[in-house]
Amino acid sequence: MELSVDQVAQLIGGRVEGNGNEQVSRLEKIEEATKGSIAFLANPKYTEYIYTTEASAIIVSNDLEPSREIKSALIRVEDPYTAFSKLLEEYEKLIKPVKTGIEEPSYQSKSSTYGENVYLGAFSHLGDNVKLGNNVQIYPNTVVGDNVVIGDNTILYSGVKVYANCRIGASCVIHSGVVIGSDGFGYAPQKDGTFKAVPQIGNVIIEDHVDIGANTVVDCATMGSTVISSGAKLDNLVQIAHNVEIGRNSAIAAQAGISGSAKIGENCQIGGQAGITGHLSLANRITIGPQAGVPKTIEEEGGVYFGSPSMDHKDFLRMSIALRKLPDLVRRVNELEKNS
Repeated sequence: MELSVDQVAQLIGGRVEGNGNEQVSRLEKIEEATKGSIAFLANPKYTEYIYTTEASAIIVSNDLEPSREIKSALIRVEDPYTAFSKLLEEYEKLIKPVKTGIEEPSYQSKSSTYGENVYLGAFSHLGDNVKLGNNVQIYPNTVVGDNVVIGDNTILYSGVKVYANCRIGASCVIHSGVVIGSDGFGYAPQKDGTFKAVPQIGNVIIEDHVDIGANTVVDCATMGSTVISSGAKLDNLVQIAHNVEIGRNSAIAAQAGISGSAKIGENCQIGGQAGITGHLSLANRITIGPQAGVPKTIEEEGGVYFGSPSMDHKDFLRMSIALRKLPDLVRRVNELEKNS
């Protein structure tokens, strides 16, 4: 891809300062960029690099005020990160052509149906009554169980397993190793100390524009549905238990676990390795910090919680400061007791 800086600005809705005729052909990080490349500045801690980078152009915020001369052309936009993401999308289309067609060997049940421009990779398997929309891509070694429905433009990368009766919406991206619809962790303790498995007869419903990272597991419901709502983003290695509901546009980072029947509101953010207890609810726009443990329902919207058990982040910060003072306090108490 070779474009002028002016063409790039037009593509992302930006305004050029500097040489708009300069040609760019690569996307690079600002701290490593070389001539002929384009970079972006979104994180303030990288600001110093705009004065030293060799990039031919830099995507920056409209309100950036340089403290000294910048060699590169600037493309000013409202949100540099979003603008650069759009540029990456266009670049990806060039380096990753959309695959179509059916590779062999692969298996499609005679009762399965699929729309136009579908890609079915080698050793993929479509069970009975599977329905695929247009432009669906099923990469090699992926298994789609009986009665599964997948919407238009959804991608399932290699090694994904979708159990029977699940529903996946349009424009979703499911990365390698994801398991959708496996049994929830349901066991009934017996008098003799053993556990009897409770049949898990529900399914998983994944709505539109959901991304699920590699090796994440979404369990089916005991009855009814486990639901991942539109726009939700799950990182790698996330565990979603049976009957969980994830609200629209919520994001969950790696190694977090959501226990059975928990309900996560809309636009929530859950940090890595956080744990959410079962059968509770989080209101909309809740932020849960990394490694936090949430033991009870949070009803007030917009809060930020850290620690285990979780607490308001301001209380957590005060407690952390007090904890750092604890060794000195213990020493002083010991000295007072010795001298008393």
